[in-house]
Amino acid sequence: MSGCGRPPPPLVVVSYEQVADPNVDLNAQISSAFGPGGLGVIAIRDIPGFTDAKAALLPQAHTLAHLPQSDLENLEDSKSLFNAGWSHGKEKLGDKPDTAKGSFYFNPLTDSPGTQEERDQYPVSYPCNVWPTGPMPQLEPAAKALGRLMHEQVVKLSVHIDKFAATKVKDYPPMLVSKAMETTEKAKGRLLYYFPLTPEAAASGSADSWIGWHNDSGFLTALAGDMYVDDDTGAEIPSPDPTAGLYVVDREGESVQVSIPPDCMAVQLGECCQIVTGGSLMATPHCVKGASPSASPGVRVSRISHPCFIDTKPDFPLSMPPGRERG
Repeated sequence: MSGCGRPPPPLVVVSYEQVADPNVDLNAQISSAFGPGGLGVIAIRDIPGFTDAKAALLPQAHTLAHLPQSDLENLEDSKSLFNAGWSHGKEKLGDKPDTAKGSFYFNPLTDSPGTQEERDQYPVSYPCNVWPTGPMPQLEPAAKALGRLMHEQVVKLSVHIDKFAATKVKDYPPMLVSKAMETTEKAKGRLLYYFPLTPEAAASGSADSWIGWHNDSGFLTALAGDMYVDDDTGAEIPSPDPTAGLYVVDREGESVQVSIPPDCMAVQLGECCQIVTGGSLMATPHCVKGASPSASPGVRVSRISHPCFIDTKPDFPLSMPPGRERG
C-alpha cells in the first residue's frame, strides 16, 4: 500500500429515497461502491433525523472519555472481552496496547440480546449493555436513537445488496442478507474518542496512527462520519490537518482518503458479506490517520466517530455459494 496523499476518487452517494424504495434499481451504484472497482463504501444522503441524532450523540464522547478513571472502570465489561461498555488500552495495535483511542461499545437494539442460553453460549457476541448510572443521563437515549436509525438504513440497503448479488450468483437465496439484518439482535455501536497524537506517533508518519489497517470481519458497518474537537475544552473545531481521517485501499493497492459528507451516513462492506456473495462484493482494508500536532499549534486535536457493526445471529450458516472457491 502506498502512502497517503492521492486525492480520493468520487464517493458513491445515493439518496435516502432511493435506498428506501426496494423497487429502485441501484445495481450500478452497488457495483461501483462494492464491486471489483469500488472502494468498499457507499454514502446515503438525506436520512430523516440523521444529522440531529448524530449531533446528539457524538459530542458526548468527549465527556465520556474524560470521566474520572473510577467511573470509566465501572463501565468496563471484562467477561465480554470488553465488547460492551468502556474499553481503553485493552486492544492491541501490533504487539502493544492501543491507547490512541477509547471506545464505548453498546447494542442499540436491545440491552439484553438473545436468550439467556445464547448469552451464555456467545458472551462476546451477545453482551448486555453497560450504561453510566449517574453521570451522562443523555448518553443511553442518544446512543440508542442513532444506532437504531443506522440499523434501519443498513436493512434498507441490504435489500439492494441482495438484488445485486442475485444477478451475479447462481441460485442466490432470496433476501439472504436483508432478512438476516432485519431480524438480528447482534448490533454493536462503537462511540470512538481518538486522543491527540503523541509527538512520537506523529513523528512516525504512519498512515494508520489512530486505527491500524484492517478489514471489518462482519457483514455491514454503518458510519456516522466524524467530528474534531479541542481535547481540552470539547469544543468542535474544523479538522486542522487535511490528511487526517479515514483511508481505504482501492483495488489497485493504493491508499486513498475518503471524506464522508456531514449529511451522509456511509456503509462499509465486511468480509462475511464478501463470502456469502461469492466475492461479487468485496470488503476493503481501511485505517484512520491521526491529525498531526504540527497542524494545530496550541490545540490538542481529538477525533470522534461512531461506527455501528450490524451482523447476523452467531449461528448464521456462513458459507460461499456452491461452485465458488473463494469469496
